[in-house]
Amino acid sequence: MENLEQDYRANPEQDHYDLGDGNIDDTGDYEEMDAATRRRIDQQLNRRDAILNNANRSRRGAFLDDDDDEDEDDEGEDSMGQFGLPIQRRRRREHHDEDQDDLMDDVEIDPFNEELSLESLSDVKAPSITEWILQPAVSRSIARELKSFFLEYTDANGDSVYGNKMRTLGEVNAESLEVSYKDLADSKAILALFLATSPEEMLKIFDIVAMEAVELHYPNYSQIHQEVHVRITDFPNILNLRDLRESNLNQLVKVSGVVTRRTGVFPQLKYVKFDCLKCGVVLGPYVQDSNTEVKISFCTNCQSKGPFKLNSEKTLYRNYQRITLQEAPGTVPAGRLPRHREVILLSDLVDVAKPGEDIEVTGIYKNNYDGNLNAKNGFPVFATILEANSIRRKESSAFMGGNNLVNMWTEEEIREFRKLSHEKGIIDKIIASMAPSIYGHKDIKTAIACSLFGGVPKDVNGKLSIRGDINVLLLGDPGTAKSQILKYAEKTASRAVFATGQGASAVGLTASVRKDPITREWTLEGGALVLADKGTCLIDEFDKMNDQDRTSIHEAMEQQSISISKAGIVTTLHARCAVIAAANPNGGRYNSTLPLPENVDLTYPILSRFDIMCIVRDLVNPESDERLASFVIDSHMRSHPTNEEDILNANGKGGSDAQDDDENMEDEDGVDQPSAARTRSERIEQLNKQKEQEISPIPQDLLIKYIQYARVKIQPKLHQMNMDKLARVYADLRKEAITTGSYPITVRHLESILRIAESFAKMRLSEFVSQNDLNRAIKVSIDSFIGAQKVTVKQKLRSKFMKYTL
Repeated sequence: MENLEQDYRANPEQDHYDLGDGNIDDTGDYEEMDAATRRRIDQQLNRRDAILNNANRSRRGAFLDDDDDEDEDDEGEDSMGQFGLPIQRRRRREHHDEDQDDLMDDVEIDPFNEELSLESLSDVKAPSITEWILQPAVSRSIARELKSFFLEYTDANGDSVYGNKMRTLGEVNAESLEVSYKDLADSKAILALFLATSPEEMLKIFDIVAMEAVELHYPNYSQIHQEVHVRITDFPNILNLRDLRESNLNQLVKVSGVVTRRTGVFPQLKYVKFDCLKCGVVLGPYVQDSNTEVKISFCTNCQSKGPFKLNSEKTLYRNYQRITLQEAPGTVPAGRLPRHREVILLSDLVDVAKPGEDIEVTGIYKNNYDGNLNAKNGFPVFATILEANSIRRKESSAFMGGNNLVNMWTEEEIREFRKLSHEKGIIDKIIASMAPSIYGHKDIKTAIACSLFGGVPKDVNGKLSIRGDINVLLLGDPGTAKSQILKYAEKTASRAVFATGQGASAVGLTASVRKDPITREWTLEGGALVLADKGTCLIDEFDKMNDQDRTSIHEAMEQQSISISKAGIVTTLHARCAVIAAANPNGGRYNSTLPLPENVDLTYPILSRFDIMCIVRDLVNPESDERLASFVIDSHMRSHPTNEEDILNANGKGGSDAQDDDENMEDEDGVDQPSAARTRSERIEQLNKQKEQEISPIPQDLLIKYIQYARVKIQPKLHQMNMDKLARVYADLRKEAITTGSYPITVRHLESILRIAESFAKMRLSEFVSQNDLNRAIKVSIDSFIGAQKVTVKQKLRSKFMKYTL
């Protein structure tokens, strides 16, 4: 025990520490780690220790004897893990039993490379799915299954679906890869569930794996695009904008609506790097969140608190744009105002949608802090935004004119449409089905039917486009059901926007430029004609608009576009819609001794843009007035619930019981009233006979679907028609227009006749325009022309043009 102090003296020959691989160097310098990285590594170390302890106990208890423990540490060499931490490699002691040779192999346990099976992913061992996905082992397992999905998923023919998409993506140098949610759900259902529940974390993994898969086909693709974005399509659950609630936050949602406003494109910070002005070191990169601004508190190199400068050369940006999505006009509940949401477009999604387009947006529903909103409400409120992942134009809408309508109608419905089209007098039946609750006005119903079915738009050599929509003007005395007919057209057309002349200005009908209150930039906002693109715009009280407002819609009615050049914004918006307008004449009532231009304050350019003009007169005629009164009374009696039994009795369905009831009817004083009852029943029976003689209308639900099918699927062509007759009609109309002093006839009216003929062919679901369709169109145009003349020349014109209308 003597000279113990000599053991603590320095001995260079023996004081040697093994600093080889597998040991931690306590004297060396390591890179500075932030708090988040340090916590993540601590968690991984704890998990490694737990796995090693469990593995050691299980192996020793199953395969090793107690006296073998001391020899284990001397065998094998240690290996370094992902973060430079030692991974212990242990070798099992060989036994003499030949049956246990397989258990004598080397076993390496690396918790940083651990992965889970697809079945184990569904066993969520975390408080939430988001926290479960963030675990390294789970993230690696998800990435492995996604890569397998991209490389191995095939279609019915055995072809690789996403292999072909990746090759196409590389050929066009795109940065978006469309992935069908249905394909993912069929192949990896648990991944589809994770995607719908925690889309933000899942899409980050999707983008990384997609880039790796694309690089298998194009190894240097990262030099063209730093990222490949996965766009989710075919998401099944579509919501209305007004149905988005707190339960949808941070989840994948799909909504539809009309784009009403769009901002410019801005560069947004994505990965930020800063320069420390004291020591010159580059800090970062830091991920820029859309909600919070990245701020540096101290330098990790010199520990100073600044100042720091943004390194613009090494900072990465991405495109950023905001649009306003509003509920489509046909989806807003009655008596409600349309809701809207702000949608954020990033990267290659910018400028995908224009104001007025009907789109479907699949994205992440998020909350966003808005200081102005909190100051306005006086308590903490978060604004909600929708970060778009994919956008699809709704060309499949009934009036959008798209070609992707394979599954919109069933085979049974198509057979019913074809059967209905072959019925005798189908055109007259469709016209009689227009606004069946309104008596008479066959010319107006014909015009509305032609406008709803529409003609065929034409594109001449890709340079000149000729509209196929039919514009209608209803002009006449008050109380002639003009507004009611407009309301019927609004309900029948699946895409319609209703406006009034007094409540609509020029910018309200076309487009406006306004300054965004947040970004302080000028943005474009579409009006009624833009929102009704590929639909119908209904304008009531058209005569109440001022001249400047009416002039603004000239371009929209003929070229079907709206050009904007305001506040530095120069663009063109689509307004491919039919215009059905109603107006009252000057002085309240139409004066038949004056021509049309003197009865209404509309200029010749605006009148020439209407294909059909219907003049409605409220004339006193005892016979027609009595029929009208009978029709109105019949409608009220049939719609009254207490008269259903009387109608059945009048139709003979009550039998002798109806007669007994009539005989036993008494008034309040006990006086029999058989004569009054018989008179009432006879009246109803007489009305029923009149109804049987009239054309029975088509049910409205079937008629709406029929119109949709005809507009989208039927594109009739002009073939083997008497064009000489059309030329003579046009020449005679121009001659009489000059003679009578009415509104001039132009080439637009010649095109109008062809459009009307095409609409009649659509009513028959015919691929060709027949001569009968052309004759009907000529008659409609001539009746429209004659109806706008003075009463003194009407009879003369009817006699002259009778040869064309027979």
